[in-house]
Amino acid sequence: MMNMRKISTISGVALGTALLAGTAFAGPRITFGPEDQGALQIDYKGQFQMSIRDNGSGANGDDTTTNFNFRRNRLAFMGKYGDMLSLYVQTEFTEDPNVGTLGVGDNSADTEFQLLDAVMRFKFHDGFRVNVGKFKHNLTRENLEACEMPLTLDRSLFIRAPYVSTRDVGVAVWGNLFNDVFQYRLDAMEGRKAGDRDANGYSSPDSNFRYTARAHVTLLDPEKDYGYKGTYMGEKQVLTVGAGVQYEPNVAYGNAATQSDSKDYTAWTVDGYFEYPVEGFGTITASAAYADFSMDDAYTVSTNVDSGAIGLNGEKNGWYAKAGYMLPNFPLQIFGRYERWSFASLNNVVDQDINWYGVGANYYIWGQNLKLTAEISKTDFDKEGTYNGVKSEDFTTFITQLQLLF
Repeated sequence: MMNMRKISTISGVALGTALLAGTAFAGPRITFGPEDQGALQIDYKGQFQMSIRDNGSGANGDDTTTNFNFRRNRLAFMGKYGDMLSLYVQTEFTEDPNVGTLGVGDNSADTEFQLLDAVMRFKFHDGFRVNVGKFKHNLTRENLEACEMPLTLDRSLFIRAPYVSTRDVGVAVWGNLFNDVFQYRLDAMEGRKAGDRDANGYSSPDSNFRYTARAHVTLLDPEKDYGYKGTYMGEKQVLTVGAGVQYEPNVAYGNAATQSDSKDYTAWTVDGYFEYPVEGFGTITASAAYADFSMDDAYTVSTNVDSGAIGLNGEKNGWYAKAGYMLPNFPLQIFGRYERWSFASLNNVVDQDINWYGVGANYYIWGQNLKLTAEISKTDFDKEGTYNGVKSEDFTTFITQLQLLF
C-alpha cells in the first residue's frame, strides 16, 4: 500500500507553496498595423506534478515510486490580424516522463522539444471557418477539451486515436449554425504517416488521408469555439450532445511480416456534457462518452499484426463518466471519474479490460491561471499477471499538480 503519511506531508508542502504564490497575469501582448488591427500574445502554460504510485520500483517492480515532473511545459503564441485571420503556435518541452499510463519506465525516457500546434485560422463567416496546419483532430469531445481546463486532473488516459494521438496535420472546415445551437466539423488530415513503420520495423500498407466528421447540438448557453472546456466554473449553463466518426483506409496489415491482409481504420463516438450553476447551492457538472476504435479485428489474424493496431492506442472500445461539484462561495471543486475500456490486445493479453476510477479536487487560487489539483486513482486490470515478460498489475496513483498559466 502507498505511504499515506508521505502523501499528506508532500501535499501540505505543495498547498503551502501554492498559497504563497503571487497573482498570475496574462502574457505580454504586442499590437501592430493600422489601428492596431494586428496583435500577438505570448503565454506560458505549466503543470508541475508530484506523483506517488504504489508499484513500479525496486528489484521486482513492486515498491512505491515517487516522482516530480512537468505534465505540461509550454510556450504559446497567439496572433490575429483583423477579424478574419488568426494563428496559434505552441511548443512543448517534455523531460523524462517515466511514470506512464500503465507502468513506470526506466531513466532512458526521451527528453523532447516539439512544435505541438501550428495552425492558421480563417473566419469567413460564423458558419464557415477553416483551420490549416497542425492541430487537434475532431473525433472526440475529450480530445478537444482544453488540457488546462479539465474537470478532473487530466483528460482520459485511454481515448487517444491510433497512430496520431491528439494532434494531426491537415485541413478542417467548421462553423456554427442556427444561432450557435448546431456546430459541424469536417477534416481531412494526414493520419498514419507515409512510410511509417511499426515497432517491429514493418511498413504501413498504404498512405491515405484520415477523414473525420463531428457535430454537436448545444441547448443552453452555446459552446461555439473550436475547443471545449471540462468545466466553465459556474459561468455558463451548458447542455451539449455530440457525435463523431473517423475513417482511414488501409491503415495496417493483419500480417505485417508478409505484408498481407490490409485493414481499414474506423472509429465513432457519442458524448454529452452538462454544467449548471444554482445560486446559493453551487455548480453541478456531468460528462460522459462512449468511443469505439476498430481495425477490422486485425489482432485476431496473426501474431505478426502491426504493433500500432494493438496496445493502449490500438483497437479498443470503452466509455467514461465524470462529475463535479463546485462550492458556491469558495473556490473548491470536488470531482470523480470512472472509465471502463476493452482492448483488443494489451501487454500481450488478448481481450484485456481495464477499470479506472479516481476522485479529487481543484482549488482555484486565481481561477484556471493558478490552481492546485489533487487526485487519487486506481487502475484495475481484468487479467493480472506477467505475460511474455510484460506485467499487468493493479496499482494506485496519487498526484498533486500545480498549474500556472502566465
